[in-house]
Amino acid sequence: MSDITKATVFMLLSTFSLSLSGLLAKYLSETMTISLLSFVRFLLPSLFLFFFLAFYKITQPSREMWKPLVMRAIFMVACQWCFLTALQTLTLVEGIVLFSTGPLFIPLLEKLMFGTKVHTTTVICLGVTFVGVVLMAGDWSQFEFGSTFFRPELLLGLLAGVFNSGSQVSLYRASKTSLTPAELNAWTFLVAAIFVFPMIAVTSLSSAAEVIGNDRGYEALATLLSIDSISWIGFGVFGLALFTINTQIFRSKAYKLVDSGSQLAPLIFTNMLFSALWQILFFDDVFSTQQLMGINLIVVASITNTLLAKRHSKAKTKQTPRGTINEIASSVLGSAAKS
Repeated sequence: MSDITKATVFMLLSTFSLSLSGLLAKYLSETMTISLLSFVRFLLPSLFLFFFLAFYKITQPSREMWKPLVMRAIFMVACQWCFLTALQTLTLVEGIVLFSTGPLFIPLLEKLMFGTKVHTTTVICLGVTFVGVVLMAGDWSQFEFGSTFFRPELLLGLLAGVFNSGSQVSLYRASKTSLTPAELNAWTFLVAAIFVFPMIAVTSLSSAAEVIGNDRGYEALATLLSIDSISWIGFGVFGLALFTINTQIFRSKAYKLVDSGSQLAPLIFTNMLFSALWQILFFDDVFSTQQLMGINLIVVASITNTLLAKRHSKAKTKQTPRGTINEIASSVLGSAAKS
């Protein structure tokens, strides 16, 4: 199995776990504050990873490694806040559609930040995928696509996509360090949890004041603290942490096997396909012909980009030995000329 094939499998496992975490986040966002949910989503995976790493070896990041780790943590916090806030108003599919626009910004960010060359085939596949995203959004008049920038929840969803692309670019750079995927994500989640902690203090004070000054606040608090609610919330939080770990570990492994994060960018859109399945199963949503066309376009673009990336990888592998042979031949001829 080639590296690009392995990377594809890891990325699909990552997007599958991400779709499940999005489903759980949709439920938990209705019972928990955004800051608390973000803090739990970062802290618990970090504690779990450090617990398992304690049986092996925990490597402390060097000074050079901290820069991509902190950058990724900042992007993750901003992305999660925008996504979870938008998810309180939008449906699961609408939120995932906007969140999935992140890969469209990855080649641009790589070009601006690191000067990475973007293949024409990748741009074409991203363009086709974008058409699929627009079709997946549903009826344009119902989705109000023309007035997207006047709806705060849609703006937050798009911002989540932008920050998601920054997180992916930072993850690709951080995955090239000596840290293992488990160590990389453990430290990143810990830094992100530290960034979110001040937000919890502010929201906790405002929530406490609302509960004290409102009778409905007592009723909501009593419902939240019931045994059934606590058990379901605990189960959801545990599942959210587990799927978050799987998402990042598999994605880190995938990025380690490719030359550029843009090669795997269209595969990130498969998160929307899995989420569409959960929407059908749990929310009784029926897709129109237009949305089904969008799903097909995304699948075709993802498969095409994977096959083309595999061909580019094979071509690069074949060119390397030839270059080495030419260098050896030139060296031998130069030595013979000197003698």
